[in-house]
Amino acid sequence: MEIHFCKMHSLRNDFMLVNAVDEPVQPTDAAVRRWADRRSGIGFDQLLLLEACNGEADFSMRVFNSDGSEAKQCGNGVRCAARFAERERMFQGRTLRVAVDERVVMLELLDDGMVRADMGVAEFNACGPALSAAEKPESCTLQVAGRSLHVGIVLLGNLHAVVETEDAGTCPVAEIGLSLQECEHFPDGVNAEFMQVENAGNVRLRVYERGVGETPACGSGACAAVAVGRRRGLLDDRVCVSLPGGVLDVEQAPDERLKLTGPAVFSYDGVVLCDE
Repeated sequence: MEIHFCKMHSLRNDFMLVNAVDEPVQPTDAAVRRWADRRSGIGFDQLLLLEACNGEADFSMRVFNSDGSEAKQCGNGVRCAARFAERERMFQGRTLRVAVDERVVMLELLDDGMVRADMGVAEFNACGPALSAAEKPESCTLQVAGRSLHVGIVLLGNLHAVVETEDAGTCPVAEIGLSLQECEHFPDGVNAEFMQVENAGNVRLRVYERGVGETPACGSGACAAVAVGRRRGLLDDRVCVSLPGGVLDVEQAPDERLKLTGPAVFSYDGVVLCDE
């Protein structure tokens, strides 16, 4: 079976996108891992399947991490999906709605390839089973990898653990990020954000994604970090988030909804064989 796909990225956070409305496909975990391999496959952080949707959205999007596991949200990916869907004529106009797991994301196509996504409201009642629900989620303390970490736990589709650091550049992201995946507080894993607050309008951020590892950029992670920083009174309502791959803009509206703006870039189109 041949599957037509498009390779896209946002700040080098890269994706394989498939119009599964026209070409229904149900890849196995092994197929996803093979396609994600950066030496023998296509190479990507996530596979995005755009599928038919009955209801209030134009279509739905399923997200598969490079290890084959399924994710519940992808801020950069859903913005790439918007531009891909425009090219595929899957909606009309400059705005659209995409169902991702249990959320509907509102998107707006802007000039110069930029896309704005309404990522919704961050939930701060997502304590893990071993955490006290009485603890303020913006001030949980966890013992991880021999360290005492001040962690903000927030649900934004996926579960996020935001750690403040004095220097994002030298922070041992891989070591701590991997340890958090093995932590009893997060039995299904967690996306870990390491945030350096430079001032009220600017943060530096690195992200370790569950099922992927460290990525050059992460849209939902940027939103989670800003939500935690706002809850702690450290950030303004509009923040420039600098990641290794580039810059994203995150704005929190008065109703606490998070708006994510950044680029969505086409790389190439291709065909892959699916024999599983």
